[in-house]
Amino acid sequence: MSVTGVWIVGVVPDRTVRALRGSTAPDFPAAPVDPYRDLSGEPAWWRSKGRASLFDPSTRSPGSWTADEDAIRLRAILDACQDDSDHAEHLRDEVMELFPADLGAGLFAATARKASPFSALAYALGPDATLRLPGPFGDFLLDAGQVRAVLPAVEETLALEGSARRDAIERIHAWMTGLGDDPSHDADELLDGPRRVLAHAARTGQGAAGQVRWY
Repeated sequence: MSVTGVWIVGVVPDRTVRALRGSTAPDFPAAPVDPYRDLSGEPAWWRSKGRASLFDPSTRSPGSWTADEDAIRLRAILDACQDDSDHAEHLRDEVMELFPADLGAGLFAATARKASPFSALAYALGPDATLRLPGPFGDFLLDAGQVRAVLPAVEETLALEGSARRDAIERIHAWMTGLGDDPSHDADELLDGPRRVLAHAARTGQGAAGQVRWY
């Protein structure tokens, strides 16, 4: 059975964010946290890879990539960082109801068959840059003040240009084809969409949330 990975970033009303935090539902941390509490040695391993590719050009499908053992290991690390508890899923469902109905300034959504869009982005950015993004690996719930506080780091991390952007796009493509089945993904939007939404939230005094999900 095929699965689809999804990463959603959307604006939510500031007042509702504060109400959710006052409820019994658990809260996603607003600031970057160490996601490796139970993964001894993994941060050093990922950093040790530097910018080395974890994929080889596919011999069967020109323009696509084949994952090596290190890519599979990194996928397992990133998947293990996600909170799939019932409480976390309940909060995601509540927040999902608050997102705008349509994609645009207030809503970004990336989907990929058999791959997590956020994991592809993390591979493209590397561990240190990824940890500058809000929340533990793509999941966050921010009030308006926190949006304004994290926006500069998000802009600096994702507003890539020149060779840095070309390298990131190539690495996203490698992940999406080597571990997923999505050769037509929009790598540019994966870089631009989240910061567009957070910038819109900051301009309009709203909160924002991010969700990593599988369907």
